[in-house]
Amino acid sequence: MQISKSTRYILSILSGLLLTFSFPNTGSLAPLAFFALAPLFIVEHYIYSKQYRSQKVFTHAFITFVIYNFGTCWWIMNADIWGTIVGLLINALIMASFFQFFVWTKRFVGQKEGYIGLLFYWIGLEYFHLNWEFSFPWLNLGNVFATTPSLVQWYSYSGVLGGTLWILLSNLLIFKIAYNLWVKKEKFKIQTPFVWMLSLLLLIPIGYSWIQYASSDEIQIPLNAEVIVTQPNVDPYSQKWNIPVEEQLNKFLDLADSLITPETDFVLAPETAIPYGFEEDGFTNSSVYELLNKRLEQWNNTSLLTGASTYKFFDNQHTFAARFIPERKQFVEHYNTSLLMDKNPPRFVHKSKLVMGVEMVPFSKYLPFMNDLAIENGGTSGNLGVEPEPAIMQSKGIKFAPVVCYESVYGDFIAQQCRKGAQAIFIITNDGWWKDTPGYRQHLNLARLRAIETGRWVARSANTGSSAFINPKGDVVQKTDYNTKTAIKQNIRLINKATFYVTYGDVLGRTFGFGFFLMLLFTGVRYMRKLKGF
Repeated sequence: MQISKSTRYILSILSGLLLTFSFPNTGSLAPLAFFALAPLFIVEHYIYSKQYRSQKVFTHAFITFVIYNFGTCWWIMNADIWGTIVGLLINALIMASFFQFFVWTKRFVGQKEGYIGLLFYWIGLEYFHLNWEFSFPWLNLGNVFATTPSLVQWYSYSGVLGGTLWILLSNLLIFKIAYNLWVKKEKFKIQTPFVWMLSLLLLIPIGYSWIQYASSDEIQIPLNAEVIVTQPNVDPYSQKWNIPVEEQLNKFLDLADSLITPETDFVLAPETAIPYGFEEDGFTNSSVYELLNKRLEQWNNTSLLTGASTYKFFDNQHTFAARFIPERKQFVEHYNTSLLMDKNPPRFVHKSKLVMGVEMVPFSKYLPFMNDLAIENGGTSGNLGVEPEPAIMQSKGIKFAPVVCYESVYGDFIAQQCRKGAQAIFIITNDGWWKDTPGYRQHLNLARLRAIETGRWVARSANTGSSAFINPKGDVVQKTDYNTKTAIKQNIRLINKATFYVTYGDVLGRTFGFGFFLMLLFTGVRYMRKLKGF
């Protein structure tokens, strides 16, 4: 059977649309992901069987991934239109390039090796997207199940990349069945082995997950922390820079006052709730400290975790993010910070997973002119300082993972915090930059996967919403409405038990990342041998 050029383009577009509709809050139809890539696989295999140039596959893959990137993440343009367009096009280009690696392996090594290579290349890409400078793991395939936590309780073993492997395998089987029926015109009876394999591939993980979801030993753990999350609802485009600092601080402090009890352990305020930057070393002498500390004294035994923009001065440039200040003859380093206040001196932990293009310019260490491309998104832009390794905080004997905004997308990062003893996850964020779009909803839902992976409660304070409490199964126990000034309170369990994922980290990612290089090397060797004729 012939597949016309126009049909091939339609199939490529279809894959992009199916991926988009499967993703949280741009459709939330997660089951579509199980066959979303099958149309693209049909196009690739048809081009392969006709021995057309492999560059044709790249074109079709690029179309699919452009639709996927823009269909799910268009809302980032609320912060910067052209920066978003360039960033998403580059991400689509990277995804299409890694898909092209699969095409080359299939052509130069063999069909079976090619499909095995696809698994290594794709999961390798997603693992690299968690760890390199052009990091953007938002669209990792395993994230599509963020709104259906009952299907992926086994993420406590594999993390999100396990979901990616599940999706890829199901797509390959569905592609095989569809190609045999539609293109090769085989009878359905011949596809019986593939149908059985697909059924088992889908039903075994789902069945195990439902059993885990229905049973929980968490009920045996006493409720032992009362947490309030505040949502001051300060417009980041106008009010944040026009309202006096004291008035902004009182917004979340008064919200906490409305719910606080003598048993309250923590109050959470969102990212950059303290709107203007301050020097960490002189914080205790500031009027902001006096205001916050006075309220803490009234609360008596409650700790406060809030977001802040901070900086420190150094005599030497100890990191690339430090900038020289001629007037002081010193270097200054800026941070997006979690600030913890209680009866002890204030403690600071700096955000380490930075937003590309806003808080970190990729590869600017090697290409300094890239700093000029930093997107202005309020506060300090360019390259911010980070912690040397994932850090946790402790107050009143309770250990928790302070997570700022974008960090909540990084499963292995938070698993490392839990490995260091974090008993709960506290997320502080400001999603108001994206306005009332799928962006803030996606961000909330991705936090549900962190709860499953780590087996921890999540408390989430978002400036404009949605703030929430999430239990270790990934269920949203309480949630606020968007664009509402409010606060909610929840008794949560502090959990010390480590999941497999917390104990061993992203085993799947490390394994497939290593296999990626081996497969690419093997393909390169076979290609060179074919060029030389032996």
